[in-house]
Amino acid sequence: MPTQTLTAKPKALDAAFGAEFIDCDLNAQTDCGWIGDALAEHAVLVFRNQSLDAGQLAALGRKLGEPRPHVLVNYRTADHPEVSMLTNVDADGKVDQFGVSRASAWHSDMTYDSDLPKLAILHSLEVPSKKGGTMFADMRAAYDALPEATKEKMEGLIAVHGGAAGPAGYRKNAPEEGPARADGGHEARHPAVRRHSVTGRKILFVNPMHTMRFEGMPVQESEDLIMELSGNATRDQNTYYHDWAVGDVVIWDEASVVHRNAGDYDPAERRIFFRTIVF
Repeated sequence: MPTQTLTAKPKALDAAFGAEFIDCDLNAQTDCGWIGDALAEHAVLVFRNQSLDAGQLAALGRKLGEPRPHVLVNYRTADHPEVSMLTNVDADGKVDQFGVSRASAWHSDMTYDSDLPKLAILHSLEVPSKKGGTMFADMRAAYDALPEATKEKMEGLIAVHGGAAGPAGYRKNAPEEGPARADGGHEARHPAVRRHSVTGRKILFVNPMHTMRFEGMPVQESEDLIMELSGNATRDQNTYYHDWAVGDVVIWDEASVVHRNAGDYDPAERRIFFRTIVF
């Protein structure tokens, strides 16, 4: 198994972006610089047949940056708070309704923070017998596909982000629902078009879960524009659906893609993951 620079050629996914790495044991990696390089190019990386506990996932995150605890405190793992559970099963073994619908709107993680994450790592522990996938959309290609007039309109716009408070966020549409958060409902401002820190490529940095409005634009006009941009960005030709198997690890570039829980499975079946977000 490789431990330094990976020399194997990645296998393209069934999408216009993303790559799968074959026969790569993530636990055996000592120098993970190649993962950052691969993310900058492919945006989504898939690794099959992995087996990582919460501590090992945290350790992998530390090789790639600084993993931090998620704001949803009830889903943090006890010994490794920087690793959280994405689960549809509550502490009593019953269906966790919030867990079923969690993250079903398109988003990038934690854009409501002024300090943006680099990447996220998701590891499947239990999966439904059918579907239950995660979808990704390439926001680099989404920007490239914008009409020139829209590109000019977006340049210089500042987007205001709040946790799940965008037009498709649960805190806007059902503010009484959802678990305890550690973010205090704060907001952050980011350019609506940003450049990738490695490639310099322009990215449409807007998502309907967390992007609330644009500075200097009325709220309703902002929300209409956010939903229009998201609808165009997430058309089939610009998306990848990851159909999970137990032991999969998917790592994605938080700047380059948005993602969502497809929500297309029987909630009576268990769907449990470890996840860490890396800054």
